[in-house]
Amino acid sequence: MSLELYHEVASKTSALTTKNYSTSFYLSTTLLSPEMRDAIYAIYGFVRYADEIVDSFHHQNKAELMEEFEKEFYRSLERDLSMNPILHSFLRVVKRYNIKDEYIQAFLNSMKADLKEINYSNEEELKAYIYGSADVVGLMCLAVFCKGDTNLFADLEKPAMYLGSAFQKVNFLRDLKNDHENLGRSYFPHVTRHNFTEESKTEIIADIENDFNLAYKGIQQLPSEAKPAVLLAYYYYRSLLNKLRRTPASRIKVERIRVGSMKKIMLMNKAIVYNHLGLI
Repeated sequence: MSLELYHEVASKTSALTTKNYSTSFYLSTTLLSPEMRDAIYAIYGFVRYADEIVDSFHHQNKAELMEEFEKEFYRSLERDLSMNPILHSFLRVVKRYNIKDEYIQAFLNSMKADLKEINYSNEEELKAYIYGSADVVGLMCLAVFCKGDTNLFADLEKPAMYLGSAFQKVNFLRDLKNDHENLGRSYFPHVTRHNFTEESKTEIIADIENDFNLAYKGIQQLPSEAKPAVLLAYYYYRSLLNKLRRTPASRIKVERIRVGSMKKIMLMNKAIVYNHLGLI
C-alpha cells in the first residue's frame, strides 16, 4: 500500500478540523480550487491546533504542550513524515509551496506570548503580536495562491498582511469579553473590557477600516482560482465589523456578536456573482 493513502487521510483530517472549528472559514474555502483548498486546510489545521493549546487546554501544562508541538513539527519536517495527521499535511504544504520558516517561527512566538496574561501598552507591541498571529498566516496562504510566482507574491505581500491584521483586530473586538474574563488578555493598548467606550470602539473600527481598504487592492489582483474565497472572507469580516459598529459598546463588553447563517449565504452568493461579473 502506498503512502498516498496516508497523505489523503492526513489531508481529510485537516479538512475536518477546519469544518468543525470554523464554519465561516470553511465556507470560504469551498470556493477554492481543490488543490488550493487542501493546502489551506493544512495551514488552518496547524494554526488551529497551536491556538487550541494556548486557548483551551487549561487543565494541561500549555508551555510544555507548545514545546512538544513545535519540536514534533521540526522533527517531522526533517524526516518528511509525521504520525500527527495535522502536522503531516502541513509539512507537505510547507515543502511544496516553500513556506518560509520565519513565518512559522513568528507564528509560534505569538502563540507562546499567549501563554501568559497579556496587556499590550503600545501599538508596536500589538503590531508585533499581530504579525505573528495573523499576518504570517495570510502570507502562508498567499504562497499557496501565488503557486511559485515570486513577483506576484511580492506585489501582494503588504495587502495580505493588512487583511490578516484586519481579521485579527475584528476578532479581538468581537472576543473582548472572553479574552479579558477567561484568558486574561487585553490586546488593544490602554483598552480593557472595563474602560471600553463608544469613543474607543470608534477609534478601533476606524483603524480596522483602514486595514481593510489597503487590503482590498490586493484582493483585486489575486489569481482567479483564489479570488472568490478571499473575497467571501473579506465580505464576512466587513459584515461582522459593521455589525459591531452598530452594536453599543456596553453590549460588546458582555456578548459575542455573530453574523447569522443566512447572511453568510448571501455574502457567499455576492462573492461568486461579483467575481463572475468582474465587479471587484
